[in-house]
Amino acid sequence: MNFKAEIMDQKAMSRAVTRMAHEIIEKNRDITDVVLVGIKRRGYPLALRIGKDIYDIEGGEALTGALDITFYRDDLKPAYADPKVHHEELDFKVDNKIVVIVDDVIYTGRTARAAMDAVIHNGRPRKIQLAVLVDRGHRELPIRPDYVGKNVPTSRSELISVEVVEIDGTDRVTINEL
Repeated sequence: MNFKAEIMDQKAMSRAVTRMAHEIIEKNRDITDVVLVGIKRRGYPLALRIGKDIYDIEGGEALTGALDITFYRDDLKPAYADPKVHHEELDFKVDNKIVVIVDDVIYTGRTARAAMDAVIHNGRPRKIQLAVLVDRGHRELPIRPDYVGKNVPTSRSELISVEVVEIDGTDRVTINEL
């Protein structure tokens, strides 16, 4: 893998997250019905950041949880004939809530589909929305995010890497050649 370019630094990531928080507030007037569900690994820290920004803006807390979607992936089942299922870290009910699934990158749409299956497995939300830091295109499923930090047109030979300080020690998004 060859480094090509840094497309977002810490400040750009922070601005994108704050903008998405504002958009979530604007689209969902009653924030008390909104819960954030971050896809493990890097979607969860992003969900926590969006939740903090919502709190800073509105003064009300958006409940935030983590979701491990490994068991729900259709494209990984052959590789994981007997997957380890990690418990979701949802300390709240999703029934009749507006669930905002948060992920770092959307590509084919399969991760988002798996996350929707996992959320529905936990209850019946009123609505599911999708927030992603980077949309790189190339969808295989008819899934479109509601909130996007940055659109980055890519070729299939490129890879978007998101690093978050909570896991990687730094905040940045890079594009690399495979």
